[in-house]
Amino acid sequence: MALSSYCTLVPSNINPFSIPSSLFNSLNLSSFWQSQKVKMGPLTVSPMGFGTWAWGNQLLWGYQESMDDELQQVFNMALDNGVNLFDTADSYGTGRFNGQSEKLLGKFIKDFQEQKGNQRDIVIATKFAAYPWRLTPQQFVKACRASLDRMQIEQIGIGQLHWSTANYAPFQELALWDGLVAMYEKGLVKAVGVSNYGPKQLLKIHDYLKERGVPLCSAQVQFSLLSIGKDQLEIKNICDSLGIRLIAYSPLGLGMLTGKYSQSKLPTGPRALLFKQILPGLDPLLNSLRGIANKRRKTMSQVAINWCICKGTVPIPGVKSVKQAKENLGALGWRLSSDELLQLEYAAQESPGRMIQNIFQTR
Repeated sequence: MALSSYCTLVPSNINPFSIPSSLFNSLNLSSFWQSQKVKMGPLTVSPMGFGTWAWGNQLLWGYQESMDDELQQVFNMALDNGVNLFDTADSYGTGRFNGQSEKLLGKFIKDFQEQKGNQRDIVIATKFAAYPWRLTPQQFVKACRASLDRMQIEQIGIGQLHWSTANYAPFQELALWDGLVAMYEKGLVKAVGVSNYGPKQLLKIHDYLKERGVPLCSAQVQFSLLSIGKDQLEIKNICDSLGIRLIAYSPLGLGMLTGKYSQSKLPTGPRALLFKQILPGLDPLLNSLRGIANKRRKTMSQVAINWCICKGTVPIPGVKSVKQAKENLGALGWRLSSDELLQLEYAAQESPGRMIQNIFQTR
């Protein structure tokens, strides 16, 4: 069934974000999305995943343990509606909540399977931090086993190197690569990927892993209408040519593309400083997003996420509430037209505001 045929299930003039929970859940989109999954190495994943950076992060996202019940609802809603990819990291979680994202995912998987009485094809993609004390392949394997213990699972879908050390400790890089090889050969992960790798380093690790008989299945990079510079496009071209799936993190620019913020209405916490710097230069892009969203009866967030999907990436917007989950799900089941894609990209070029790059991003 063509993706556009989703309109036969949900009329094009209905915004899924506005559908009541009872009706939304009754649509049971999971069977529909089985035919819309995409390949990511040996895995089959939904066209969009959910990011879990906020699950345990007090500093940036204001996490509290009281949120856990709603996060469980978010997890269940994702699976019930065909989203089976969840991205996390062993470094997610601040202070005493270190590792909390992985712990919550493990609990939610177990609870979901007990409630539903079946086993869904859940794909967990976790990232292993290139901490300075992880100097040997064995230490990286130990980190992988620790993540497996936190999540109470036997195998991780995608084990990812969170960042490259090429910019500041190139001597550590090879040990980390060998760590990926070791966890793959031991069957601890079904596939391996990287995060924050620029085009040059991406080619290097791809070739190295290939020589070791380990396919590189994914490359995670900041990719959105706020982050479509030369490097991102080059990375995307490399991924396409080598059969690597690009995972787009921060597809909403930490919330700047949602339309919920302005210079007079800034988020709380550290994001406020960044938003204050970038938002004044985003009027052309935000106006374009708003115009298309109004025309399609979607939200600006849904349009921004759909743009990522149309570019052939798998976006992983962060989600920490049922409301956000519903809105993100409304980005699925339809496609922007080629004219709309060009309009958005032209507006992005005309907007001087740009998302800052991750400090660990390599060339």
